Amino acid sequence: MKKFILLLSLALLLVAAIPLASAQDGIETVCLVTDLGRVNDGTFNQAAHEGAVAAADEYDLEYDFIETQAETDYAANIQTCVTEGFEAIITVGFLIADATWEAAEANPDVYFLGVDQFVLDGPSNYVGIQFREDQSGFMTGVLAAYVAEWLESDTIAGVYGIDIPPVKRFRNGYEQGAMHVNPDLKILGVYIPSFIAPDQGASAALQFIGEGASVLFGGGGPTGSGAILAGAQEGVYVIGVDKDEWLTTFGAGETPGSEFIISSAMKRVDQGVYDMIAMLAEMDMENFPGGGIHMMDAAMNGVGLAPPNESDIPEEVWDSVNAVNAMLIAGELETGVDLVSGDLLDDDDMMMDDDGEDEDEDSGG
Repeated sequence: MKKFILLLSLALLLVAAIPLASAQDGIETVCLVTDLGRVNDGTFNQAAHEGAVAAADEYDLEYDFIETQAETDYAANIQTCVTEGFEAIITVGFLIADATWEAAEANPDVYFLGVDQFVLDGPSNYVGIQFREDQSGFMTGVLAAYVAEWLESDTIAGVYGIDIPPVKRFRNGYEQGAMHVNPDLKILGVYIPSFIAPDQGASAALQFIGEGASVLFGGGGPTGSGAILAGAQEGVYVIGVDKDEWLTTFGAGETPGSEFIISSAMKRVDQGVYDMIAMLAEMDMENFPGGGIHMMDAAMNGVGLAPPNESDIPEEVWDSVNAVNAMLIAGELETGVDLVSGDLLDDDDMMMDDDGEDEDEDSGG
């Protein structure tokens, strides 16, 4: 009997130890390297940080971050995370992708999660977290066109940061969405060669307002935020990007002009980052898309529009916008934007719908 009790006790101890051993198999430390900007800048830097914090809290992980001051610091900042022994490193932004890829190849025992980075046949420890900015931009253009129609205006505009693929997907999606509603709409737009130049964004916005723009989209980090802040304070309706800028740029209604921000083209960067960290914390390697991308689209609520908050846009405008959004989610409508380059698809990539009319088809199928 004593021998049986001893064996039973040992068995129970082994069973009790199994969950602990499984938990220890997952990562325990995470480090984040921002793009130019800070973790409270209201852009995808902040969203990535918030996703990492949420995952760290959920899985009791050690977490730290480094705020990049210059593009020349990308590789050094990543190496700091590696040297300090972090098991997973999040890097934010398209521009840091090359440094991230090189670090992933040099450190196969460390996991790398790249926000806005396109990974194809990459190292198995590297995942690019991608978003259908073209869909979010398309919805933004639909909204802008319906608001312009409500205002009896024939002109809208957009101010963008550097013309890298995610930004081009936003711009081309926006313009395609607007033309889906009104092919005759005049659409002004400019790329600005910096994401951290709010003064240049504001200057471009004021120029476009002078040319008759009644709705303004800002798609380029703090540069775009400077544009919509200037536009709203001139009494022009504006649309933000990445996060709900009514909460960030306009201080949840405390900043003058907040009643003129009608939405933001959302990217659920926080959710994408959380999802990938959760997989690593749980060691769910069967679903971990190592060497490839984790795509967040409209169907999985990875992109979309922020609520109107305190703006006075008529409900029928939103009804029309929501109807188009449902078509995107159902796959009944394509944006006509290439998912890799962000460029418009050419005629060879167009297809005919059942009625014999041209219908855009993006490279995502």
